[in-house]
Amino acid sequence: MGATSSPKSLSGLRPFLRPYRTRIALALIFLVLAAAATLMFPLALGSLIDGGLMPQDKGSQVMALREHFAGLFAVAAALGMFSAVRFYLVSWLGERVTADLRNAVYRHVLQQSPAFFETTQTGEVLSRLSADTTLVQTVVGSSLSMGLRNAVMGIGALGMLVWHNPTVMLQVLGVLVLIVIPAVWFGRRVRKLSRASQDRLADSSAMAAEVLNAIPVVQSYTAEAREAARFDTSTDRAFQTAVRRARARSVLVAFIIIATSGALLWGLYQGTQAVARGDITAGHLGQTVLYIIILASAFAVLGEVYGDLLRAAGATERLMELLTSRSPVASPMNPRAAPISQEGSSIRFEAITFHYPSRPLLAALTDFTLTIRKGETVALVGPSGAGKSTVFHLLLRFYDPTTGRILLDGLPTRELALHDLRARIGIVPQDAVIFSSSALENIRYGNPQASDKEVHAAALAAFAHEFIIALPEGYDTFLGERGVRLSGGQRQRIAIARAILKNPPLLLLDEATSALDAESERMVQAALDSAMRDRTTLVIAHRLATVQKADRIVVIDHGRIVEEGTHESLLKTNGVYARLATLQFTT
Repeated sequence: MGATSSPKSLSGLRPFLRPYRTRIALALIFLVLAAAATLMFPLALGSLIDGGLMPQDKGSQVMALREHFAGLFAVAAALGMFSAVRFYLVSWLGERVTADLRNAVYRHVLQQSPAFFETTQTGEVLSRLSADTTLVQTVVGSSLSMGLRNAVMGIGALGMLVWHNPTVMLQVLGVLVLIVIPAVWFGRRVRKLSRASQDRLADSSAMAAEVLNAIPVVQSYTAEAREAARFDTSTDRAFQTAVRRARARSVLVAFIIIATSGALLWGLYQGTQAVARGDITAGHLGQTVLYIIILASAFAVLGEVYGDLLRAAGATERLMELLTSRSPVASPMNPRAAPISQEGSSIRFEAITFHYPSRPLLAALTDFTLTIRKGETVALVGPSGAGKSTVFHLLLRFYDPTTGRILLDGLPTRELALHDLRARIGIVPQDAVIFSSSALENIRYGNPQASDKEVHAAALAAFAHEFIIALPEGYDTFLGERGVRLSGGQRQRIAIARAILKNPPLLLLDEATSALDAESERMVQAALDSAMRDRTTLVIAHRLATVQKADRIVVIDHGRIVEEGTHESLLKTNGVYARLATLQFTT
């Protein structure tokens, strides 16, 4: 797709430009006025040469020169004012459109299902949000305006030249057409290399993001030098591609400048011959020289701008790829509303079969049927990879099942708005996520409208209050990126407090106490027992000691339910659960 991108790809920016039609129109008006003022200079100069420097009495000549120079200054002042207004309007437009585009891409990516991130690296998304939007800003806020201005000036200069020297300049115009055709053909090479260069930069960004997020592991394996070498190789590939792009673009610019200058110098030569024959005046020649310079400069600038447009076209295409990607999971057009019960939510999985998009041949769940009553606590146990976390993913509608359906309070989850569905569910993941903000704001993430008092109460319930107030600034302490200033157990208790503050009718606990020591586990388990009251709770646990009090234990193996019952009844069956229990409790 990148190989066939062209400046037409910039049409994807149209929806972002449309809200600012008035500013665009004003910018175009002042752009044309600035170009017209520039085109007035040669006429004013020709008038100066023919009128102000003609032999006449001294007084009349001084007055004529004053008038002509006053006219030239008026043209210069108009050019300065028109250019300043155009520059401000276009710069504002570039900043605004880029901000809107960046916001739209980020908002769209946030709505993608996990399937999107199975094939797209986070670093690549960040590269598109930064590097690609910067290229778009350069074009919208500068290059496009410059190109249009020079196009107007070039067309105007060419028109004036054809008007005053029709035979010669029509020949020059024919030569210019012959120049443009190979230039456009050669530009395809620049376009391909521009997209390739941006892709290589995205690869480097993705690699850096992945490694920096795993820096403790990298350092523990003394892999700093190895990772640095890998990054060096990646950036060198990006550099080599950029060099090839720059080389091709340089040849393109050189060809345009040399060819157009040669053609226009030939036209200038014909003009000097006309003066020698007496066909035109010296002032006429002077303005012809200026128009030729304007035309040559305009073509040279347009060659540069075309290169910028090619790079921005590739960037726009990459951004549009993100914006046009559609999540397979979306809210229905007419969602149904289910009342929230204070007694929790009922859940029913009906003959669920599911394959992850990245593993289409391996079923994560097969013919999975399970009913959970309101207020019931159900534990999901089984070996790693059995499908326990998949149950949570489907319940949250991160994915939709291949076959079967899930009912929440009697309504299919596909018929509920995603916001309403997920607002009813609180989750404490195995790997607690801590944001780069204070302890207070990390807990308040579960309920942004909660008061400080409610946040403190949730922290007390999760046995997090004591260690939080011991932090340097208490609840206002910045916890660092990914919570690096906290221990694993402290991060887990922050996550539990966040879920308690949300107060949902359905609670999902995915190894919620896995990172805690024995003493903290007892405290947090008591908090969880309190949090699980009057709500439905699904618990994933490898430590069977934490689920013995569950109303039911469901044993999953290879995506199927193989056993179901209480702790005592399952021990008597001498099945999978009994073997797991024997291994753990004996150990």
